[in-house]
Amino acid sequence: MKRALLDFVKLEAQSCTFALMVVALLALSRVLPLGMWGLARYDFLLLGCLLAQGLLIALRFESWREAGVILAFHGLGFALEAFKVAHGSWAYPEDAASKVLGVPLYAGFMYASVGSYMAQAWKRCRLSLLGAPPLGWQVALAGAAYLNFFTHHFGPDLRYVISAALLAAFWRTRAAFVVAGERREMPLPLAFLLIGVFIFLAENIATGLGAWVYPHQAGAWHPVHLGKLLSWTLMVVVAFLIVSSLKTWETRVDAVWEQGELYSRPEN
Repeated sequence: MKRALLDFVKLEAQSCTFALMVVALLALSRVLPLGMWGLARYDFLLLGCLLAQGLLIALRFESWREAGVILAFHGLGFALEAFKVAHGSWAYPEDAASKVLGVPLYAGFMYASVGSYMAQAWKRCRLSLLGAPPLGWQVALAGAAYLNFFTHHFGPDLRYVISAALLAAFWRTRAAFVVAGERREMPLPLAFLLIGVFIFLAENIATGLGAWVYPHQAGAWHPVHLGKLLSWTLMVVVAFLIVSSLKTWETRVDAVWEQGELYSRPEN
């Protein structure tokens, strides 16, 4: 049991490498004399995230496919950030050359770190889903969860309805993974919640380091409202289902490619 726990912690820490690098950059940005160097903090964070991403690819810690996942999450995250900032949900009060629509470009990497974790955990833990609903349902539910982050500003907030639909759809789904050479299983809704809790804790750390500012934190830092836990859990679902769909597609493409290679080999 102890060996399994240590192996699980090791795998999770490796999967969080990019996220930990982003947190380290946030901490560095608070102590380095960036003003003396004529460098805005948000610009420093953007450069640091780009260098971190390039380093992970150069070291083959991440593949180009996984980098593509990160890029997709960066785009989805930036779109959400621009919309939320415009509606006063939170703010980036500091000046920077890399701000677009009031959002520093490094902000997308905070969402990308979630995508990076998902892709790495899927690979390192040899994750698979048992009893998952059809792919079309997964895409529809992920899309509904993401769109609700926008539409609830103009109409009813459907997060509880969507959460209930997700729970019903994935109630019997289990995430199978390998730790210390043994195959284990966990209910997928529980996995969503646990990851959401850890991201919620990370959000408190990030806002404490000045990553962004909620309205109630304008005068001084205060803990993030507990209601954000459900929001992050829904974002985890979006991230997980995107990676799950990608891995399903990769498996099919690789199978077709291997079959084509088999048929194209000359007979001896």
